Amino acid sequence: MATIDRSLVAKLEIFAKLTAPEQDELLREARSVRYAKGSAVFDQGAEADRFFLLLHGHLRVEKTTPQGNQTVVRYVSAGELFGVAQAMNIARYPATAVAVVDSIALVWPSFSWQRLIANYPSLAASALQTVGSRLQDTQARVMEISSEQVEQRVAHALLRLVKQAGRKVDTGIEIDFPISRQDIAEMTGTTLHTVSRILSAWESDGLVEGGRQRVVLRDAQRLRSLAEGDEPSQIRKRAP
Repeated sequence: MATIDRSLVAKLEIFAKLTAPEQDELLREARSVRYAKGSAVFDQGAEADRFFLLLHGHLRVEKTTPQGNQTVVRYVSAGELFGVAQAMNIARYPATAVAVVDSIALVWPSFSWQRLIANYPSLAASALQTVGSRLQDTQARVMEISSEQVEQRVAHALLRLVKQAGRKVDTGIEIDFPISRQDIAEMTGTTLHTVSRILSAWESDGLVEGGRQRVVLRDAQRLRSLAEGDEPSQIRKRAP
C-alpha cells in the first residue's frame, strides 16, 4: 500500500495539532480510496467496519425510511470526518453515503478507533465536534419542517449549502457540487413540484440562477430575509 503524503492532510483540523511523527503514525493505519461519481461509500444498515476522512470531492448522505421514502440527510465536504458510527456507539451505518462527484477518502478500520482516540485526543475532539454539529443541524431541520413554510425551508437549505460549499462566481455564490431539485425536495420534506415552482419564481425575481444540477444564489441577503420570514413569499405574490 502506497504511503500517503502528509502534506495533503497536515492542515486539516484533526491533523493540525499533531506533530509530524504523529501525523505519519495516524496515516500509516489509513488507506486512500477513490469513489467514482454515483458510487456508494457505505450503505445504510451495513456493518460500520470503517470510518473516513474526505480528502477530495463531495458526498450525499441519504436515509431510507421503513415506509420506503428517501431523505437527503446532509452533504459531506472535503476535510470532514464521516461514517464515525463508533463515536455514536452504533454498530451499523444509519444512512447511505454516495459520491456526488469523483471523490477520495482516507479510510481506517473501525477496530482502530478506541486506540486512536486514546493516542490522539484531537481525533476524539474532532469526532465530538462533528457529531454535535450534525445533531444541531438535524434539530434545526426538524424545527423548520414542523414550524416553517416550505419556501422558508428551501431558503434555509440553500443558505446552509453555500455556507458549507459555496464558491464565488460572476453572478453570485454557487453551490460547488451537483444538486438536483429532487435533492432539495428530499432535504426539505416537500415535493419536486413544489421545489420547482419555488425556484422558478426565485429565478424570475433574480434571487437564484438554476441549471441542470446547478444552483447559484444571486441575492443571498434576500434569501436570508425569506428564510427568516422578513420578506413576503415570492410564491404568494404570484398567486392569482
